[in-house]
Order: sequence, then C-alpha cells, then structure tokens
Amino acid sequence: MSSAPNSAGSEPSTTDAVTSASPSGARPVKGSRDLTTGSIPRELLMFSLPVLGSSVMQSLNGSINSIWVGRYLGEAALTATSNANIVLFLLLGLVFGISMATSILVGQATGRKDSRKVKEIVGTSSVFFAGLSIAAALFGWLMSPHVLGWMNTPRESMSDAIAYMRVIFLAIPFMYFFNFLMMALRGTGDSKTPFQFMLLSVFIDILMNPLLIFGIGPFPKMGITGAATATLVAQSTALLGMILTLYRKQHVIALKGPDRRYFCVNTELIRTLIAKGVPMGMQMLIISSSAVIMMSLVNRYGSEVTAAFGVASQIWTYVQMPALAIGASVSSMTAQNVGAGRWDRVTRITWTGLGFNIALTGMVIGLIYLLERPIFGLFLPTGSTAIETAVTINQHVAWSFLLFGMTIVLFGTVRATGAVMAPLLILFLSQWLLRLPFAWLGSAQWGQVAVWWSFGLSSLLSLALAAAYYRWGNWRQSHMLREGR
Repeated sequence: MSSAPNSAGSEPSTTDAVTSASPSGARPVKGSRDLTTGSIPRELLMFSLPVLGSSVMQSLNGSINSIWVGRYLGEAALTATSNANIVLFLLLGLVFGISMATSILVGQATGRKDSRKVKEIVGTSSVFFAGLSIAAALFGWLMSPHVLGWMNTPRESMSDAIAYMRVIFLAIPFMYFFNFLMMALRGTGDSKTPFQFMLLSVFIDILMNPLLIFGIGPFPKMGITGAATATLVAQSTALLGMILTLYRKQHVIALKGPDRRYFCVNTELIRTLIAKGVPMGMQMLIISSSAVIMMSLVNRYGSEVTAAFGVASQIWTYVQMPALAIGASVSSMTAQNVGAGRWDRVTRITWTGLGFNIALTGMVIGLIYLLERPIFGLFLPTGSTAIETAVTINQHVAWSFLLFGMTIVLFGTVRATGAVMAPLLILFLSQWLLRLPFAWLGSAQWGQVAVWWSFGLSSLLSLALAAAYYRWGNWRQSHMLREGR
C-alpha cells in the first residue's frame, strides 16, 4: 500500500503514491476490473448494481420463504424462522469480517497490480475459511436449543425453530465459502459473477421451497425443515457452479498447478485477517447481537407482536440494501485506489456514495410507507391483527435507515484503508450503550413504542460520530498491506 498522509485532512501526492504502490512494469490482474480510472459516478454505479441485485435476490428469497411459512404454516412457524434467522445472522457476522478483510486485501493488491499477492491472499483465506465454517456448523448444531432458549423463543415455536435451525447450520459451510468467494471477486473488481450465481441460488431455493414444504410430487413433505433444506441445496449447487466457472475462465483467484502452493497457512496474512477481520466481524456481531436482544424484548409482548416485528424486519432488509450495496462498492473501489495510491479519488468516491445512498434509500423508504399494508398482508394471514401492528412498528422505524445508510457508506471508505476500530466503537456506543438501554428502560414507561423509538436515536448518534471520525480521524494513516509503505 502507498504511503499514508501525515494528517487526517491531507492526502498523499498521487504521483508519489502510484510510484511507491505499483510494482514496476506490473500488468493488470487477470480477470480483474480496474476501478482506479474513469468516471467515479459511472464506475461506482456499474459496480454497485450487481451488488444491489445480489442483496435484492437474497432478501427476496428470504421473504418468499417467509410468505410460504407464514401464510401456510402459521404465525408460530413464522416466529420460529424469525428467531432462527437472527441467530444465523449473528454467526454470519463472524464470516463477514474475515471475508471483508479478504476483499480489501485483494482490492489493494489488485490496485497495485500484484497478481502473486492476490493468489497468496486467496489461498491462505481459503484454508482459514474451511476451518472456520466447520467450527461454526458444529457450534450451531449443538447449541441451537440453548441459544433459542436464551432468546425467550415462545414455547409453541421452539420445536420448529430447533428443527429449522439445525438444517440451516448444515448449510453454513456452503454459505461461508460462497460469501468468501463473492467478496474476493469484488476485491478484484468483479461484482457480476457473484450476482449471476446468487440468481442461480435464489432460483433453486424458490423452486424447492414449496416442493419440500408440502411434499409435491416425488419430494417428501418436510414442513418447516423443507424451507431450510431448500436453502442447503441451493447454496451448495451455486457454490459448486461458481468454483467450476472460475476455473474454466482461469480467473486469478482459481488456484491450480504451481499456484496450489498458496493453499497454506501464511501466518502473517492470518494475523492480518484476524487483526482487521475480527473488528469488522464484531461490527456485524454488535448489530446482530443487538437484534437478538431486541427480539428477546419483543418476544415479551407475545407471538402477534413478534410476528409483526419479524415481517417488518423482512421489509427493512430491502430498505437497507441500497446503502449496504453502495457501502460495499465504496469499500472495494476505495481499496483499489488506495492500493494504487490514487488518494485524489477517495474523497470523491465517498461523496458520490453518500449521494447515491440518499437518493436510492430515500426512494425505497417512501415506497414502503405508501404500500406498507398490502406488503405486510403478503406475509400474514388475511385479517390478522398483526398487520396493523407491523404498520405501527414500521412508521416509527423505517426513516432511521436513511441515516444509518449514510453511516455505512462512511464506514465503507475508512475500513478500506484498514481503519476498523473506530467504526466498531461507534456501533458499540450507538447499539449497546444507547439503543438497548433505551428500549429496555423506556419500555417500562412508554411500553413497546420505546423499542421502536430506539432505532432512530441510535441512528442519529452513529451518523454524528461517523461523520466526525471521517472529517477529523486518522483513518488515512491506517494500512493493511506492508509492501510499498
């Protein structure tokens, strides 16, 4: 990586940074897309659209699963999947950090046009992910009943939740490695290939859900476990297809022949992945663990409120998708430019990302407010009182995701340099020291509405702190790759 600036408000010379960052005579990394040149708005938009498409497809898949479960298996079954999915998100937060660290390292090496370093990063990360995924799957299988019990999962939903969760954990290794390959490809500037195989995964999942839930044709009737089994089949098939495609195209991250020597444990890279990945993973763990605690608070109000909150949460995933896609794209684009020493483009990338977030997230929030009753009616039985409860929850919460989306974009820039501790601290302050205490203590005075108010308050705090760190923090002095410093 190039030399960092000497102060938070200054940036290094582009010429000097490129000279120090890029190996002499280096060629572009095979299969990569150069994000260090060209129009920033156009490049960011073209990179973001497949990322957004992947998120839309993934969330659409979850929503369709919830429609099958909620409308045909009942509110207790929907409550079971809502509780189980929060635990799954909790563990996926762990892999997010390591895969994001991999993506940033690959992005910086791609910006440096250093193919050997890209292969070294991918090989070591692959070995690391294999062990991590197996450990997570075993943990989830053994601990599912205990975790669901700690969450105060309603008794009538417990057996379904355990059955659903245990099958889902069989899919964890495939989910983990699919996520890892997706992030590595984005680091090379390729967001289209992950989108194509996300489409395949969602298509298979949607197709298999009713077949396995209801036992249509030759398939067994599995009920709620059928939804989880469909996910297992879809994830494993898409992962295999992606791996075969990468090898067929001889992509830089498809290691074969002499490059197989990179499938090893490089202790220096492992230390970097852990040092940078764990704090980023903990950011997701803070969000997801906060959601687990929030769900336990909501569970106190009964299955109807829990089902309504679960349905509203499904919709909020769509509200957050533009910001998450733009934040991930800003991070990938910034990483390549930092690796190439193009600090002159970093600030423009950030402002462009913020503008895209305000426009897209604001539009989605507006549509949700206009169509909330018909949308919630898709997930719940006709005439269910939970529909009105979901509308009330949504009206208090949805607007806050515009602010939180801006925070995500700012985090996308700073973490691309390796600055990971400040975002972690900001999320801890806003989620654990403000949102949860306010929801817990405020509910004694204002009831369940205090839980919904806590979302907006924490989003305001996180945006204020993120903006302050971006403006005055020392994130431009952070680094991940040692070469070129």
